[in-house]
Amino acid sequence: MLTIAPEVEVLARFGRALADPIRCRLLLALREAPAHPSDLADRLGISRPRLSNHLACLRDCGLVVAVPVGRRMRYELADLRLGHALDDLRTAVVAVEADRSCPDAEEKGCC
Repeated sequence: MLTIAPEVEVLARFGRALADPIRCRLLLALREAPAHPSDLADRLGISRPRLSNHLACLRDCGLVVAVPVGRRMRYELADLRLGHALDDLRTAVVAVEADRSCPDAEEKGCC
């Protein structure tokens, strides 16, 4: 059981990162290419302070890294495998969503 705990914690951090739509959009944008914060803010249509908070969360979760480029910082996925994992997860979730037939979904908001 002790060897599973670190894996569970990593998955929980990943889940927290994906729990916010803006962070999901950030990860998907960075999957396409590294970018500077100002470009990401413009692309996502959010303020730079708000973007900064979300990037800090993603950094703390270990999903993105800041790379100095001259006097600016460029953000990118911490590992290229994260991009593949996001693609796989998105494909699986879309497939499950299409097949979803939870009778309580509309009434209780369970899923």
